[in-house]
Amino acid sequence: MTENQIYTLSTLSQAVVQKLEEPLEILVFDRNINPNLESLLKKYQNISQKFKFRFINPEQKLGLAQEYGVQFLGEIHLQYGDKQQKLNIDNGSIGEPITETQLTNSIEKIQRDRITQIYLLQGHGEASSQLVQGGIAQVVKNLEDKGNNVTELNLASSGKIPDRTDLIIIAGATRKLLTSEVSRLQTYLSAGGSLLLLLSPNTDIGITPLLREWGIELDNRLVVDGSGAGDIMGFGPGVAIVNNYGNHPITANFANGISIFPESRPLKIIKNTGIKSTPLAITSEQTWAERDLKNEEIVFDPNQDLSGPLNIAIALESDRSPSSRLVIFGSATFATNGWFEQQLNADMIINSVNWLIKEEREILTIRPREVANRRINLSSLEARAIDWLAWRIIPSLALGIAIYLWSQRR
Repeated sequence: MTENQIYTLSTLSQAVVQKLEEPLEILVFDRNINPNLESLLKKYQNISQKFKFRFINPEQKLGLAQEYGVQFLGEIHLQYGDKQQKLNIDNGSIGEPITETQLTNSIEKIQRDRITQIYLLQGHGEASSQLVQGGIAQVVKNLEDKGNNVTELNLASSGKIPDRTDLIIIAGATRKLLTSEVSRLQTYLSAGGSLLLLLSPNTDIGITPLLREWGIELDNRLVVDGSGAGDIMGFGPGVAIVNNYGNHPITANFANGISIFPESRPLKIIKNTGIKSTPLAITSEQTWAERDLKNEEIVFDPNQDLSGPLNIAIALESDRSPSSRLVIFGSATFATNGWFEQQLNADMIINSVNWLIKEEREILTIRPREVANRRINLSSLEARAIDWLAWRIIPSLALGIAIYLWSQRR
């Protein structure tokens, strides 16, 4: 019943454990049993009999600690069949609380038969892979934690797409690709490749010929949400709030959950033989695509604006063999650092990648949730005001009312 259901394993974690083909054992090397970690591990164990865990004191089990290469207290190791893997701790030292996300990612990673190769196209003003504003470091880290190898690729300098490429991502490019680069991408897709496009409004990156082959037409207008749904969360009209999704594996478990798309452009599907197109994110009827952004007052103009609902994310798959796949988003900002963590944004982008890399064993569902930070930072004046209100004013007021009522009844 909590906001993020933090005391229940997510559907993803449950599905990951249910698909275990061999016994998985979690070994926690520490002097003492951490009750919070033990509680988390028991939740996994309740899902599958193939999931086991042990707390081991490395000072008493020296041989086992040496076998796993334990260097610090608190290390967690996974044993899956003949595979061994150390659970990497995010942001800090050994001893930090282990999250469901970290554990589930590690379990997914150790089950992979091979490392998937993903390339981030560079050289056209794409979003940085670093932890900076407007970057996609959070996307990259999440993909790497799940066992993918994410590398930058500059087609202009390399001259070709590497032979073993599972996916190419173009995220937030601001300059046109060279004609030769677009041609190489078309050849790669025709050979069964996969491409993920995160596009920004009012930008032309020169891929119109490629999109035309897939039956997609871009619109340069900006999606405006006039429903006021974003006001509650502090967003302006330029942020589209979406709770309507297409019938596709990427969004199958989203139900009426919310995803947030700032700075989006609409996408139009043009019928194309041999291509299966499925809208992923569809805006409400209270949205429209605005052409005139210079006017301070943004209002719908039926003569030049495009009324909603609008498609701002589409998944496409060819029916030829080998099958190729393309997912295109009319927003690049929704996946950048900070926005990635909002509502279902992470699920949308990571599920898209999983579908694109054609991992038949991969599970597309809702990612594990973390505890939301609900701290309130008070100044000394505010703290004193609350103290007076709680311990003096309200009790005194209650006592005064009680005395008054008592005197009246006498």
